[in-house]
Amino acid sequence: MPGIRINPSILSADFVNMQADLERIGSADFVHVDVMDNHFVPNLTFGPQMVERVQQTSPVPLDVHLMITDVDRWAPGYAELGAASVTFHLEAAADPIALARRLRDIGARAGVAVKPATPVEGLFEVLDEFDQILVMTVEPGFGGQSFMADQMPKLARLHDEARRRGSQVWLQVDGGISESTIAQAAQAGADTFVAGSAVFGADDPGRAIEALRREASSAHRH
Repeated sequence: MPGIRINPSILSADFVNMQADLERIGSADFVHVDVMDNHFVPNLTFGPQMVERVQQTSPVPLDVHLMITDVDRWAPGYAELGAASVTFHLEAAADPIALARRLRDIGARAGVAVKPATPVEGLFEVLDEFDQILVMTVEPGFGGQSFMADQMPKLARLHDEARRRGSQVWLQVDGGISESTIAQAAQAGADTFVAGSAVFGADDPGRAIEALRREASSAHRH
């Protein structure tokens, strides 16, 4: 199913048995790693040391999502750890284009994320500066929130503009993604999906990943 990516979020994994849980998602495209600083968002997860250890043990590449302040300073360090993709929030960056170029220079894919209240139209002219745009489908900061369907028109506008411009940027969604919601996001144009409890809460995470992939593939807006 080319063009569809499923990225399980380790925020829903068993932190005590992290390596075992990582081994259960070998069929995923990336593992999504949420870094929160209890400042940009009201939650605290982990920092560079934990990400480095996940990088060393994960069977799939890392998709790091930085929900932190001062990303211009801190984001390059995550790329230097070997993360395949580093996404920072547009709302937290002083110079998002310069930062994206720096991440690419180091060797990571450069992603930019927008909160539900942030419009995407300001990104239209600079789509090719990024490898991925993450449209949050929950308020960032906590796992287990309900999917915000009202973000689908924003995602569709972004998708249509990217196709109009011939951009190959990946469109990611994060928040409340499950078998019952993934089709809505795929229909709006998403091709990269972060899923937490829908994968790690399943009896068979590998089967859950493939079920999500099938649902997204059949509904995807080209």
